[in-house]
Amino acid sequence: MSPNDTTPYQAAQPDGSNPTAQNPISPDGTPQLNHDYLIPARQGRAVRLKRGQQLRITNPQGHQVCDFFAIAADAPRDSLGDSPRESPAEFLSMEHCRTALGRIYVRTGDQLVTNRRRPLIEIAEDTSPGVHDILIAACDHTRYRQLGCTDYHDNCADNFRMSLAAIGVTPIHVPCPFNIWMNVPVAQDGTYDWAAPVSKPGDYVALRALEDCIAVMSACPQDMTSVNGVGTVPAELLVRIGG
Repeated sequence: MSPNDTTPYQAAQPDGSNPTAQNPISPDGTPQLNHDYLIPARQGRAVRLKRGQQLRITNPQGHQVCDFFAIAADAPRDSLGDSPRESPAEFLSMEHCRTALGRIYVRTGDQLVTNRRRPLIEIAEDTSPGVHDILIAACDHTRYRQLGCTDYHDNCADNFRMSLAAIGVTPIHVPCPFNIWMNVPVAQDGTYDWAAPVSKPGDYVALRALEDCIAVMSACPQDMTSVNGVGTVPAELLVRIGG
C-alpha cells in the first residue's frame, strides 16, 4: 500500500496473516477461569469478559508491550454494526479517556471509558512502575512501510482483526489501543520519543471489566524502533481471567 492508495478502508480486512486467526482461546472467546493463556510473540488473542471479572496480563520477559483493546458486548448496534456477527460501535477509546482523566498518563484505580463515555475497564492493580501510553495508534502495515519494511510485517491492527475473526466477530473499526508498558515520554515542547519499557520480568497489570466486553491483546510485533526494548526481540505475554 502506498501513501496515495485510494483503496476504501476495510476495518475487518487484515493486510496479511499469522497464526492468530487459527488459534483462539476458545471458539467464541469464552475463557476457562484461573487458567494461564499464552499470547505468542507477534500474535494476538481475544477473550470475552463478564462484568466484574478481572483480566491479568503478565510480562514474562519484562520488555514486551501489550496493545490492549476492548469492545462493549452489550452496546446498542447502530447502522455500522447491525449484523449479529459485527462488533458493536462502542469500544474503549483513548481519545475519550484523555478527556475523562484530564491527563495523558494512567494510574491504578483509573476507569477507562468508551467512545460513548461509559466506564468499561478499571486498572485494578499494576506491579510495574506504571509507565503506559494512551497516545499512540496501533502499528499497522502502512506504518512498517513508512519505516522501510518492504515485505508484510506482523502488526497490532491486524492482530486485533484476526483475534476477533478467530472468535467469529467482525470489527467495524480499529480503535487506538491502551498500550500497556509502552514508554512514550513527552517533552515540555510537546515532542515525544520512543523509549524502551521500564517494566521488569514478571510485572503484571490487572484490569477489571466494568461491563461485559471483549478484550483483545496483541503482543506488539514492533522490532524497528525501541518500543519493545533495545537489543531485544518481541516476546510472549501471559493472560489469566479470574471471577
